[in-house]
Amino acid sequence: MSIEIPQCKLVYSKYFPFWEKLTDDQRERLCANTGEFRFRKGTNIHGLGDVCTGAIMVISGSLRAYLLSENGREITLYRFKKGEVCMLSASCVLKSITFDVIIDAEEDSEAYIVRGDVMAKVAEENLYVENYALDNAVKRFSDVVWVMQQIMFLSLDKRLAVFLWDESVRNGSNKITLTHEQIAKYISSAREAVTRMLRYFAGEGIVEVTRRGITITDKEKLRKLIM
Repeated sequence: MSIEIPQCKLVYSKYFPFWEKLTDDQRERLCANTGEFRFRKGTNIHGLGDVCTGAIMVISGSLRAYLLSENGREITLYRFKKGEVCMLSASCVLKSITFDVIIDAEEDSEAYIVRGDVMAKVAEENLYVENYALDNAVKRFSDVVWVMQQIMFLSLDKRLAVFLWDESVRNGSNKITLTHEQIAKYISSAREAVTRMLRYFAGEGIVEVTRRGITITDKEKLRKLIM
């Protein structure tokens, strides 16, 4: 279901810097093909079929983008939070993308999605839309390169330490309420390996591990692991 025109104008002016550069016809087409969706935790949104989903604008919750290897290993590329936009789900807009990115809801989430084929047509007509799509993709590719560097060049203890530090900063809390399985997916490791490393961290007084999550108890020791 498309969203109301007044609401659409508010959404696009907030999320997309190219809104003022669109013609009236282009605005109407985008609004008529933008819907509001709710996803339960674990729902696949993009990537398990040959479909150009479109541009995803996150209203609430969190989405996870990842790659899936032939043997079932997941490599988390990045996560989208409230106010962020994913353009890699609009592969028909970015035709140079030749790998399959999968996007799931990692918690109950809401999002606006503009149809990929409509977005692609407007991008062909309007240079500002095309430039935005490319710029958005380039920024995300920088995140992908950082993830690959982590996997290729850092040992598990450093990858885990970096992840715990970043989560603490992102949430403004020393408590991380993620399961060992979730952490393993985020740092591209095995759950058993993450559990063993967390047990080692706990023995060193760096973290406290309980059923309710992980609490960083010594940030200075954690920081030294990252250095």
